[in-house]
Amino acid sequence: MSGERAAKEYAERDNRVNEAIAMKVPDRVPIQLFVGYFAGTYCGIPFSSAYYDSPQWRAANIRTITELEPDVYWAQTASISGKALEILNPLQFKWPGFGVAPNLSHQVIELGPMSAEEYDALLSDPSDYIVRTYLPRVVKAAAPLAGMSPFRSLFYGMGMAPYLAQFTRPDMAAMLENFRKAAELQAEYQTQDLGFDRHMARLGFPSYQTSRMMAGSAFDMISDFLRGMRGAMLDMYRIPDKLVEACDMFCKQTIDMIKASPAPEDGSVKRVFMALHRGSDGFMSLPQFEKFYWPTLKKVLLALVDAGWTPCPFFEGTWDQRLEYLCELPKGKVLCHFAKTDPQKAKAVLGGHLCFMIDVPGFLLKAGAVSEVEDYCRNLIKVCGKNGGFIMTATCLDEASPANVKAMIDITKSYGRYA
Repeated sequence: MSGERAAKEYAERDNRVNEAIAMKVPDRVPIQLFVGYFAGTYCGIPFSSAYYDSPQWRAANIRTITELEPDVYWAQTASISGKALEILNPLQFKWPGFGVAPNLSHQVIELGPMSAEEYDALLSDPSDYIVRTYLPRVVKAAAPLAGMSPFRSLFYGMGMAPYLAQFTRPDMAAMLENFRKAAELQAEYQTQDLGFDRHMARLGFPSYQTSRMMAGSAFDMISDFLRGMRGAMLDMYRIPDKLVEACDMFCKQTIDMIKASPAPEDGSVKRVFMALHRGSDGFMSLPQFEKFYWPTLKKVLLALVDAGWTPCPFFEGTWDQRLEYLCELPKGKVLCHFAKTDPQKAKAVLGGHLCFMIDVPGFLLKAGAVSEVEDYCRNLIKVCGKNGGFIMTATCLDEASPANVKAMIDITKSYGRYA
């Protein structure tokens, strides 16, 4: 394909998505391809290639995207070295080829490494807590950090020499050597996959998200990584003030990061993917949502908009009871991605205000007939696509039938037109 043609197709695809988000009416319903591990299924290679064979995984992603031709893609490119991870041994994460079978998705293990009594330590000195308490509990190679003196003891230059003497301990020396090995392996692995999005742009395909910005929910940070689901839920009843204070702290840190990194003005992708886990209907009541989840999430979303980014929150689970809150966000500035929210409710509440995506179910894409996928997509477009504000997508594609994924894309292109 010529460079001129690829540039034209890139502009058409990206503009189609941006117009839908801005609540305009593009030429047809856009399609977002959430590639993930599906590149392995589509190309017949193990998912573990994402961690152990960067060239093979890169080629699989390129083939999957260029053959299926979505408007935008979200690709789990080869960015993490499995060998580096093996040295570090993160206890909260297992990946294809290490801890799970080569053709299964990675798994996040909820440890709940922070106790309820440790909120004060986290709040008084978060960096110290993360380095000397949290990391030794969740990364096996970092265990010696628990024996270090606090960094806050380094107030004057003369104190540096005795502080550094800690690193001569055998366990500390071994830890630093493991860190060095892991860093070199990671750096080498990353160089094999540099510029993936730029390469795809030259082929005419824009990325769904930017790599320049990451953001999320403050409550999820605590629930996912520090307290665990059980701990965070107990904290809502037993120590709600501490939980709110921690949420406010993480929210402020995120907003400070956003303010320091405004969206680029060079035409780069400005969409920011945000995975949201614990705010859905089944996790907490509406009063709890209003107290612990929505205030800080709303602040982060608005900060992204103010900085020129386009937040793309992925509302996992069902958000039927929370849709009205999303109307507090500025019109045409946020793309809402729903996993299981009722399409009719989403259109009734958000129609004309915010663009949204709703997943085509994973079970249908894996086990359904092509005709069933086509019927489902037609109905979804009929319900959600009127007057714009809708993008077709599916997230659970790891083991999906390639024929069904292609059918989802093809029927959207042929049926999802507004004229």
